[in-house]
Amino acid sequence: MLQFRQVIKQFADRKVLDQVDWHVRPGDRIGLCGENGAGKTTLLRILAGREDVDSGELQLARGTTIGYLPQDGLEHRGRSLFAEVSTALADLQRIEQELVVLERRISSSAQAADLERYAELQELFRQRGGYAMEAEVGRVLKGLGFSESDWQKPCEHFSGGWQMRIALAKLLLQQPTLLLLDEPTNHLDLPARDWLEGYLSAYPHTLILVSHDRFFLDQVVTRIVEIWNARLTDYPGNYTRYLVVRNERIDALREAKRRQDEEIAKIEAFISKFRYNANKATLVQSRVKQLEKIERIEMPPERKRIAFSFPAPPKGGRLALELAEVEQGYGDLTVIEQVDLTIERGERMALVGANGAGKSTLMRVLAGVESPRSGVRSEGHNLQIAYFAQDQAKTLDPSLTVLDQITRVTPFDMVPKLRNLLGAFLFHGDDVHKRVSVLSGGERNRLALAILLLEPANLLLLDEPTNHLDLQSKEVLLNALKGYQGTLVFVSHDRYFVDALASRVVEVADCRATSYLGNYEDFLRARGGDGHSSLRVEATVAAKSAPVVEVKVARVAAHAERKAAQREAQRRERQLLELEARIADLETELAVLVEEMQDPSLAIDHARLSPLIDRHHALQSELDAAMLRWEELHELVGEAG
Repeated sequence: MLQFRQVIKQFADRKVLDQVDWHVRPGDRIGLCGENGAGKTTLLRILAGREDVDSGELQLARGTTIGYLPQDGLEHRGRSLFAEVSTALADLQRIEQELVVLERRISSSAQAADLERYAELQELFRQRGGYAMEAEVGRVLKGLGFSESDWQKPCEHFSGGWQMRIALAKLLLQQPTLLLLDEPTNHLDLPARDWLEGYLSAYPHTLILVSHDRFFLDQVVTRIVEIWNARLTDYPGNYTRYLVVRNERIDALREAKRRQDEEIAKIEAFISKFRYNANKATLVQSRVKQLEKIERIEMPPERKRIAFSFPAPPKGGRLALELAEVEQGYGDLTVIEQVDLTIERGERMALVGANGAGKSTLMRVLAGVESPRSGVRSEGHNLQIAYFAQDQAKTLDPSLTVLDQITRVTPFDMVPKLRNLLGAFLFHGDDVHKRVSVLSGGERNRLALAILLLEPANLLLLDEPTNHLDLQSKEVLLNALKGYQGTLVFVSHDRYFVDALASRVVEVADCRATSYLGNYEDFLRARGGDGHSSLRVEATVAAKSAPVVEVKVARVAAHAERKAAQREAQRRERQLLELEARIADLETELAVLVEEMQDPSLAIDHARLSPLIDRHHALQSELDAAMLRWEELHELVGEAG
């Protein structure tokens, strides 16, 4: 579908792509991965035609249509939401308009040419889904979180995150043969992400995307392309498989480099020892040439294993916080009502729901930032709260540097860990000496989160802590929160983060808060049942013994089911790795055999040539069978991922 040939792209003296050869097949679903600044967005912009390469060639198949979703700079105005999104189907709209014109002409004077054209257009309109055009627009808008009451609103009334959804809706309706998405899950809540995962998993054309959402990558892509050191490296499978294979590849590279370094050291030692020995001059020159011919193995950068642990939380009571019959709203608008919620010590509670459902309002009530209009908020013994709001960055002093700002609030025993903590949140090197006033919005949010995590608290309330974090930083935060000994309530639109951390999910919808024991996967399973699932429990009766027993039984069964599926997936992964190793061996044997068969003397020596040909046929047959089995296993692993 598209091909790079010796492509070079650089900015000033920094190469982003260096003599890259790369091929994308029709139907590929590719995730681009790499460190911040590696060039993922630049690669997408080149593919979208918004950046030129400095040298080399980019070839696109004839008839390729391209759709590109950038991270920012999106704005729509002048039309209603529905009208704007419908422009994505402009070709169908033109056909529909021509059909209307033809209908008028035919009704007054039926001409053979008009009748023939009308029949042709009507069939084309039907084949391309014209009669379901408005329904499809509505389906996509609903999937991305727009309600029907939004459809006639002017586009300029929507904020930046919703502007991105408008652009995404148009691209999905256009269905370009090459769809390029740069962080499509930014600003999407969990229901919208779940819908988009399903849509993109069934996308009929080629998809290339960048995302810092690990679960989303695992669900959507079937191939990872890593950008490192201005080169592209392909890994079949999803993101989880990429992590495994990449580590294996690095281990193999490290061993090969160790052997190479030993060999180079021996050669250099020989040259150094006999450089001035005339009797060894020929041997020395031979070693020098040998050294020059060695292609040095380059290692990918070691990913620093940054670990951060929370200060020990103050000891509190068994009950951390409780809401009883709480109602909160603004003016005539009621956001939450009749909310009963009990948070016990050590719980890890995730609040989920669509944007605007009231999650942040509930968090502010829990934090005591807002007093409820009615109902009771009760704190447990010795409760100490640390609350991270979505606008937490406003609390920073713009005149201070990053390091000065965080040092001000750091407990003495945590000072040695500051650099590690700042590195985990993407402040490296001289970044720590930047003034807060020059930081971007994302950088300020990351700094505010880092500062909050240093506070000794026994109840953490985190509203969207994973925003503006890359995959590695999310992993650092996740591991730190797993080791946190206090109570945690958080809002996150990162499915992997919620699944790995939550022991209880509270859905905020229709002004109510409903509890589900387990993680997000358990929550989805419970909601997907008949409405009487034993996993679903109201917060007010969660402590009663019978429902708890039922919940535990269901969770044990679900856990056993997940474990069985994991074991089967691991078995297939092992088979896949073994098969890949065998394929590599077969290809090597075939290459050696072909080279041997090219010996001119064999042309007249049939006694020697015949067994070589038989061996070649046998190896090729085994290789074909192995490749076929690899494809079957790869498809099964992809479906399981």
